Amino acid sequence: MTLVQNPLDTSKQYGLKAEGGIWLVESTNLTIINNCNDTIWPGIAPNNNISPPDNTTTTSGGFALKPGQSAVFSAPPGWNGRIWGRTGCNFDKTGTGSKCQTGDCGGTEKCISPGQPPASIAQFAFGETDYYDVSLVDGFNLPIVIKPLNKNCSTAGCDSDLKTNCPSELAVGGGSNGQTIACNSACNVFNTDEYCCRGAFNTPLTCKPTNYSTIFKKACPAAYSYAYDDQSIITCSATDYIVSFCSSRNQTQCTYHDKNLYCSKSKGLRLSIQAWQILMLVLPAVINLLVMFS
Repeated sequence: MTLVQNPLDTSKQYGLKAEGGIWLVESTNLTIINNCNDTIWPGIAPNNNISPPDNTTTTSGGFALKPGQSAVFSAPPGWNGRIWGRTGCNFDKTGTGSKCQTGDCGGTEKCISPGQPPASIAQFAFGETDYYDVSLVDGFNLPIVIKPLNKNCSTAGCDSDLKTNCPSELAVGGGSNGQTIACNSACNVFNTDEYCCRGAFNTPLTCKPTNYSTIFKKACPAAYSYAYDDQSIITCSATDYIVSFCSSRNQTQCTYHDKNLYCSKSKGLRLSIQAWQILMLVLPAVINLLVMFS
């Protein structure tokens, strides 16, 4: 992969260009934004954990995002996968190292499998109609919101920090001064059929909200809180999406669509850029200006 320069200069590009420079005309751009106070390591993995047979399309991976940085992942047509944030990682130059504190995917920077719970997950299934949701079924580690560029479609996600009100029996310690770094699901902790919606509880009629999933749902009504919380699945079509960590639902965000940069709550801000398959965009200058003038 090669590094290209300056997002505000249309004669250049700033990001990581996938080897071969594959142009996916029908791809869906997912702009991933870190509005947290610390560096996070987004992970990307297909839900079926199977790579394309011709190996021409990269549908999984991971990278570091410092506070205020953004990245664009161009998902191929029909992509069915997930994005989540990892915290407390320590990778060397080869992309390997110790396990992340939360969301780890095997101790490597570029994930080839889903992350370990507890982790907040943004899920997508792209097609003629897109399906998307934010799931807390495997627990919570970071606030995460999905915002479609199509204004007729709904925002999904959880912009509350559940760690502050996590029941003690679900809390995961390990932070400085004994701070909670994640909140487990009841299934992960108690491993019963009722909490895990399996066995006799593996139907929409028998799998019901529990006292723990209700806590999650109350804090994050637009997120999946238990296995059959199907009201939290949202549909849309013909659009790109913003996946933001530690953002409020009304916060100004930027994304790419039709090779132009669009920002919510701003008019006429556009930036021409080629639609590479995977494009890492570091936009601190743009975000700082938006914060100053919003």
